Parts: sequence; C-alpha cells; structure tokens
Amino acid sequence: MAPFVGLTGGLGAGKSEALRLLGDLGAATLSTDAVVHELLEGDDLIRALVARLGPEVAPDGRLDRAKIAERVFADDEARAWLEGVLWPRVGERVAAWRAEVGDGRVAVVEVPLLFESGMEVVFDSTIAVVADEGIREQRAGARGHAAVAERTGRQLTQQEKADRADFTVRNDGSLEELKQTLSRVLAKLDEQ
Repeated sequence: MAPFVGLTGGLGAGKSEALRLLGDLGAATLSTDAVVHELLEGDDLIRALVARLGPEVAPDGRLDRAKIAERVFADDEARAWLEGVLWPRVGERVAAWRAEVGDGRVAVVEVPLLFESGMEVVFDSTIAVVADEGIREQRAGARGHAAVAERTGRQLTQQEKADRADFTVRNDGSLEELKQTLSRVLAKLDEQ
C-alpha cells in the first residue's frame, strides 16, 4: 500500500506550497483547509455558526472567515466548540478521499494542526515544513491573516513539530530548492 502522509507546518512556513509541489511531483494531495472552506459553505454549518457566534459572522448569508477567526481564536471555549463541529466532518472527508486515491501513489494530506489534533496516528509518515521566523511573519502578513498571534500561540512550535515529524523540510530558499528536497522525501517514502 502506498504511504499515507500527513503534512504540517506553522503559519507561513509554506506547507500549502509544499503540498502543491508534492502534487507536481506525482503525489495525490488534499488540503484540510480546502475541505474546511467547502464545509463552511454548507447551510447547516452556517446556521450552527450564526446560532453560536452571532449574525455578524455571516452578515450577507455567507460566513466571514475573518470575523470567525476573531471570535474563536480569542475564546478557548468557542474554538473548542468549532473544532468539535469541524474536525469529525474533516476526518470523514479525508477518509473518503483516501479510499478514492487507492494504493497507486503516495497520498499527502495537509493538516495545519496535525500534532495538536492528534491526527498523526492515522498517517504512515509525517512531514513538517519549517522556515525562518522572519520569513514566516512576512508570508503570513502578506496573506492578511487575522489573529496571527493568537493562532500561532495555540500551535506547537516549529521545533516541536520538527521533532515529532518523520521528515523535516526547510523552506527558506527558492521553490526549486523546496521541490528538490520534497522529491528526495518522496523517494524515501516510496522505499518504505
């Protein structure tokens, strides 16, 4: 059976870029962030979020992710509630996707809170993408992330993620350097 791999990294480390490059290199890829975006467009979740967090999180009938982030990343109870609503649904989607991919190629799932959520146990191997702190701040700020300090404060440090991962990939250089490093990791995964 082809390896099932969890990919993680801190905010701005470049895990989404790494996922894209792994896809270019032939791996089957899935982003749990993309799954969450899709789930948050469903009427049942919109109703649940409005009931719990208030109508300001969906002023025009569509969820405002920045407003949600403001509310849940500053409130442990609200964040725990949202995770309890989302994580089981995300897990179902990941399992269905894995079944569709089959055994033909390495399957990589980007999970920002891989170790924090305990999801590493479902994967055969894990990869942590890390980058210099200054680079991470610059990338996150350029993407306009709301509540950056609150988000990163609730995550494991880059070093903790690297220590727990089977593979650590530095993303301080060029995309070509990142791609070469990921190619070597894929080759090792194929040997397992």
